[in-house]
Amino acid sequence: MKKKIEKPLIVQSDRTILLEVENPLYEEARDALSAFAELVKSPEHFHTYRITPISLWNSASAGYTATQIIDLLHKYSRYDIPSNIIYEITETVRRYGRLKLYKSPQQELILESDDTMLLSELLYNKAMQEFGPVRLDSRRVKVNTQFRGHLKSVLVKLGFPAEDLAGYVEGAPLHFDLRKKLSSGKPFVLRNYQMDAISAFYAGGSNRGGSGVIVLPCGAGKTIVGIGVMHKLQTHTLVLTTNTVALRQWKAELLEKTTLIEDQIGEYSGELKEIKPVTLATYQILTHRKTKDSPFLHFRLFEDGAWGLIIYDEVHLLPAPVFRATADLQARRRLGLTATLVREDGREDEVFSLIGPKKCDIPWKVLEKQGWIAEAVCTEVRVPMIEEDRYKYVVASKSAKFQIASKNPIKISICKQILEHHKEDNVLIIGQYLDQLKIIQRNFGAPIITGQTPNRKREELYQKFREGEIKLLIVSKVANFAIDLPDANVAIQVSGTFGSRQEEAQRLGRILRPKQSGKQAHFYTIVTRDTLDQDYALNRQLFLTEQGYQYKIISMEQLDEFLDNIT
Repeated sequence: MKKKIEKPLIVQSDRTILLEVENPLYEEARDALSAFAELVKSPEHFHTYRITPISLWNSASAGYTATQIIDLLHKYSRYDIPSNIIYEITETVRRYGRLKLYKSPQQELILESDDTMLLSELLYNKAMQEFGPVRLDSRRVKVNTQFRGHLKSVLVKLGFPAEDLAGYVEGAPLHFDLRKKLSSGKPFVLRNYQMDAISAFYAGGSNRGGSGVIVLPCGAGKTIVGIGVMHKLQTHTLVLTTNTVALRQWKAELLEKTTLIEDQIGEYSGELKEIKPVTLATYQILTHRKTKDSPFLHFRLFEDGAWGLIIYDEVHLLPAPVFRATADLQARRRLGLTATLVREDGREDEVFSLIGPKKCDIPWKVLEKQGWIAEAVCTEVRVPMIEEDRYKYVVASKSAKFQIASKNPIKISICKQILEHHKEDNVLIIGQYLDQLKIIQRNFGAPIITGQTPNRKREELYQKFREGEIKLLIVSKVANFAIDLPDANVAIQVSGTFGSRQEEAQRLGRILRPKQSGKQAHFYTIVTRDTLDQDYALNRQLFLTEQGYQYKIISMEQLDEFLDNIT
């Protein structure tokens, strides 16, 4: 008789869910959970997920009903689902859309609800009164249009997110086409999942589309999705990026893949101040001001162009001042692009209310199986601390402890072992601390890119790496974001930013573009054993585990045998 498979989930009354890793239904259940729950921790045998209001509202905005979510839990849950969880899911999902924002024929902003008592309760709330609401009847309230974003943000915090159907200004028209062939002669065709992401954002041109976040792995073509949305809307567009190198990569992609010409694309950075039909700006220039209390000099950029679309590249890094400015930009379509919605400052609710809900989120392992991103092996090498540093570590402050552990000199000898086994590969050594990276540079004689490296020099070194002239490149955290190095297939992380999950996502993403050779990608993290370095590495692993990666942990003594088995 065929043995019955035990279901992999244990749903608990505190909104947490345990997922058994060794269960045959693990992957299936993990993919189902990703639609409405967030990964909290991932030790070896059971991963812990949590259901939150934002995770449920994102799910509701994507079309999931409470019944569908509960059915998925029933399908994979080993035991009965606690009744309070069923109630909370039903109530939380029901809250999404109970309030609707729309424009009246007179172009007034109206907040409407069929729940008249809810509307009355909200009107008595002090935070709501700041928007000067005017009651029109039992179901409708008029609000000043300029408060559209601020109102949405407050309503999310009060637990009643409004469905924004107020529409958008069209922006100045910009007509262009996507190219059918690239300069290399290869055909240029949007992939199916990219077209699905564009369609999910556009929503047929209705007021239910036009704002939201697309979550795609690094290397899966987030920039191309942004270009596809631009093509769909045919309007003047402002693109906000993390740095000047990323900005110029956007420009290169636009020129390569569309019929836009150079004169139609402007750069707004520390070096140039151009405003054109497509304007590419950096977060850094937008948040620049002379003193801490001075106004932001370049926020006028938001109003100086007739923008019909604003694209926020790496939206998980959006600075707080740009959030505040975005609250006033609700009449313009807004697209957020990211590899992970995790924010280390916990402001996912601001992304949800001011940029928009998650419109598309494709698991990394799904795209890996389809061959769109490289298969990756993630390995943590744990090393001891030398006796001299161990004493310094014991008496140091918490922040100093992390630095001492991160800069462990034994990590350099581990880099050497890994590099000897990857001589034919294209390798990035990535770290947080410049003095550590400079020591590594002296040991291996490889070029280094830091925040102090001029943009022209960075681009020159990146190009040499792409062409194979350079096989090893040492990079600081400036290379975490939006750097296109398609042939990189090995990354060695020697230090990071505490327990940053989004940084781990970005660093892994540097090596995930599919390789012509079909080679596996290898992501090594070197961690000092029994220290804060190891503790923070556990948190960074959450992202990798959430995406379905196996994270193998080995000791320094096991490294040679491990390398022999993979090369």
